[in-house]
Amino acid sequence: MSEKRLFGTDGIRGVAGRPPLDAQTVCAFGVALGEWALRHGSRRVLIGMDTRESGPELAACAAAGLRLAGAEPLSAGVVTTPAVAYLTKTGPFSAGLMISASHNPYHDNGLKAFAHDGLKLPDAEELRMESRIFQILEGARSLPAAEFLTGDDHIATGYLDFLASAAPDGLNGLTVVLDCANGAAFRLAPALFRRLGARVVETACEPDGRNINDGCGALHVGSLRQRVLAEKADFGAAFDGDADRCILISRSGRVLDGDHILLLAGRNMRPRAVVATVMSNLGLERALAAEGIGLIRTSVGDRYVLEEMLRQDLPLGGEQSGHVIFLDWSAAGDGMLTALRAASIARAGGATLDDLTRDFLAYPQRLVNVRFREKKPLEQLASVQHEIRETEQEFGPAGRVLVRFSGTEPLARIMVEGPDAERVEFRAHRIAAAIEAALS
Repeated sequence: MSEKRLFGTDGIRGVAGRPPLDAQTVCAFGVALGEWALRHGSRRVLIGMDTRESGPELAACAAAGLRLAGAEPLSAGVVTTPAVAYLTKTGPFSAGLMISASHNPYHDNGLKAFAHDGLKLPDAEELRMESRIFQILEGARSLPAAEFLTGDDHIATGYLDFLASAAPDGLNGLTVVLDCANGAAFRLAPALFRRLGARVVETACEPDGRNINDGCGALHVGSLRQRVLAEKADFGAAFDGDADRCILISRSGRVLDGDHILLLAGRNMRPRAVVATVMSNLGLERALAAEGIGLIRTSVGDRYVLEEMLRQDLPLGGEQSGHVIFLDWSAAGDGMLTALRAASIARAGGATLDDLTRDFLAYPQRLVNVRFREKKPLEQLASVQHEIRETEQEFGPAGRVLVRFSGTEPLARIMVEGPDAERVEFRAHRIAAAIEAALS
């Protein structure tokens, strides 16, 4: 398969207003998506967005393209990515479009397309759509003007009803701190948790178009942890900008990432195996093995986790970053659903999140990002390969090394894991220095 030029691991992403998120390209994307939708069902295409200031204009450009193709765009306004996936599947839509750059800063944005089954388009479909976008851009002198849409806040009602069913015993008597990252969940999450009977303490629920993910949310949980302790809350939940991931804070202040959640859910569900990515900690693999549960690893990206879950007929999978998929409930990673399922599992067992994850022993792990100017195949960088081999030889089966390029940013990502934190830190920075020297 040819390498994609627009689509990364999670749709098209970049700086809003610049290629590939300039008005012309986004409009052409709308045309291509509209043509795809017409070939696969109804004319209707659902559009959702997070709280970035660029969202309405990008939605307007995409809507103009959709109408040019003969499709009918309908806006759900500010909703989460998993809401768009759910509503596309359960509503009269042949496709869905989420405008978000997830955990990235406000100046970035992105386009994520969903088919009627609620799944992201497969790589082959994205490649064909990409070719069509370039064809449209090359053949058109101008594309139609942006067409601003009015969001229908009532569209998400069915989605909240669905989420409420994931906590059948409710959350009465619990105090929950919610960090909504000033993003897509800022209205939905507090309303949902209050509906289920919890006392909700809100934080990062005041979006201004530019403060999404700014020192808050799933990537910045320090302030949430302090608030959980100060409120003596039962737990805290931090979502990212589009709320498809969740990081939990236990009553004692422990940070529980996707690996912890996969462990507590795996013990409850007892599948023959759990699907995770190459980033998940060795501690998860060994804790699951002690329970007689296997761990199957995939490339980074929740779409690849889902593909493997479907291929292996497994109900549970996810990423350390907080994307967790409960396939019996949804095929999408859903931060709010994840928080509800974890809370329900704990409540049903008469336990706390601390109780359910106390024996999780994470191996020291260091993640380092290196920004590069020119991307070159890693296997051609002799100095980098030398450092990787040295690290693998030092740690042997008690450690792991993963070096890859980000699918959404110009970054090389280095992960080193091993039994000794000091050596892990040393080796991670040796590899990072070699990459920086080779790609600067």
